Amino acid sequence: MIHIKPEILKRVNAWLTPAFDKETQEKIKDTIASNPKGLDESFYKDLEFGTGGMRGVMGLGTNRINKYTLGKNTQGLSNYLKQTFPNDVVKVAIAYDCRHNSKTFGKVVADVFSANGIQVYLFEDLRPTPELSFALKHLDCHCGIVLTASHNPPEYNGYKVYWQDGGQLVPPEDGEIITEINRLDYSEIKFDANSDLIQYIGKDVDTIFIDNCVKNGSFNTSAEAKANLNVVFTSLHGTSITAIPETLSRAGYTNVTIVEEQREPNGDFPTVKSPNPEEPEALKMAMELAEKVDGDIVIGTDPDCDRLGVVVRNLENELVILNGNQAMLLMTDFLLKQWKTSNRINGNQFVASTIVSTPMLSVLADAYNVECKIGLTGFKWIAKMIKDFPSMDFIGGGEESFGFMVGDFVRDKDAVTSTLLACEIAAQAKANGKTMYQELINLYIEHGFYKERLVSLTKKGIDGAQEIKQMMIDARENPLKEVNGSKIIRIEDYQLSLAKNRATNSEEVIDIPKSNVLIYYTEDGSKIALRPSGTEPKIKFYISVNTKLDNVSDFNKTEQLLENRIDAILKGMNL
Repeated sequence: MIHIKPEILKRVNAWLTPAFDKETQEKIKDTIASNPKGLDESFYKDLEFGTGGMRGVMGLGTNRINKYTLGKNTQGLSNYLKQTFPNDVVKVAIAYDCRHNSKTFGKVVADVFSANGIQVYLFEDLRPTPELSFALKHLDCHCGIVLTASHNPPEYNGYKVYWQDGGQLVPPEDGEIITEINRLDYSEIKFDANSDLIQYIGKDVDTIFIDNCVKNGSFNTSAEAKANLNVVFTSLHGTSITAIPETLSRAGYTNVTIVEEQREPNGDFPTVKSPNPEEPEALKMAMELAEKVDGDIVIGTDPDCDRLGVVVRNLENELVILNGNQAMLLMTDFLLKQWKTSNRINGNQFVASTIVSTPMLSVLADAYNVECKIGLTGFKWIAKMIKDFPSMDFIGGGEESFGFMVGDFVRDKDAVTSTLLACEIAAQAKANGKTMYQELINLYIEHGFYKERLVSLTKKGIDGAQEIKQMMIDARENPLKEVNGSKIIRIEDYQLSLAKNRATNSEEVIDIPKSNVLIYYTEDGSKIALRPSGTEPKIKFYISVNTKLDNVSDFNKTEQLLENRIDAILKGMNL
């Protein structure tokens, strides 16, 4: 006998009404007959907006990415846009990546917007996410959508919402839009397109976008230095192939070798386990090619081209992957040097990062007398800083998850301009007889050697979500007293907006929006952060340790000392 929980059955039955097409109804009936248990995961909740918008597995149901969940989002967003801008001709821009169904979903979203009388600019084919951020401002749109699941596995897709400033949704708009979406019934979605309101965009916008990437990512590197830099690039089957080779070419980089096996966009990502440049395996083919062609730098980007992995040669001339914190430090220092050299630093500039990224960025900014603003995880908070401080110059910003933003012409992490910036750093270093790795070590000698590591625990499904929730509850109710023999002297709880100083037993309010993040600081300068991922079924632990580095000859020994310290911290936390 088939047994389906009453609350699940109620949701399932709603999808067997005339608001849903016959094909959808038939598929649900088949699932009831063949795999009723499978309905639990598909219908037990509604997909929610996280740090990167709405992201999930494709399929039928309220907890899946499909025509109806995307349609409901878009209908709610359409209602909100018309209420918020009653006297405007409301305009939206839509882009999509290489994932399965992305092009189809992009058209569904365009249809719903147009059916609501909204002017739509829809990219004719896949494009990088940063180009959408640029295009919506360039076209004077009120809103933008990207259909993407970033670096998630092939079965995922997603829906990112951008606002007038080119940044992703932040409070209060995000909450107000979610309220509007939740108020809707699926029967209220308008799917019948007004084709007169859908305009396809492509090469014209590409040209202007790439021109701006070259303008913002180029810094007086000689033609000879550019020609001498041997670059290996992989798009990992994603959208960056439409922009990065052309950007490098226009900027004067002629010695670029592309990993041909990964050039073609493909939602199955057939040559990698995960199309995520944070994963060393994803860059393996590019690194092997770099060994063959004696590459100086390897760059790989994720499917929607907002993250980049950077590989350089270490002191032993071996190829090593820079983590996101290291790449961010090199890029920020390079930009700060450019601003300082051109006498543009006057106390009115800032760089930006996030609460789980390396504390070294603040130390670096202080050395240049530039403010370092710190926000929650996600570039939407960096974009909000730019919006909230319009009289200040934003130089650049990044986070540990392999993302960086150069200036404010794009208001999200941007692997196109950042790829060019990385090549500029590498080319100028090589022209001066150095490598990017040596430049990084010099930063450690000058500002202190900071070492970070991220540990992610994957907990899938209903049980996994509950397990992650319980782990955060346990960490709050039974906070650590010491780690690796070093006392915890400060605890920051971003869900309660409170920071507790254990030495003085005093508390202070944290003036950052609430988020489910807990951070411990130890007596020896270590930092440990815990947070559930907003886009994946994971709980993440961010460890940062530091010490002095006196000279290059001590680098390897000191690095091992810090690695051992991180290992001991993880062991002490049973991770």
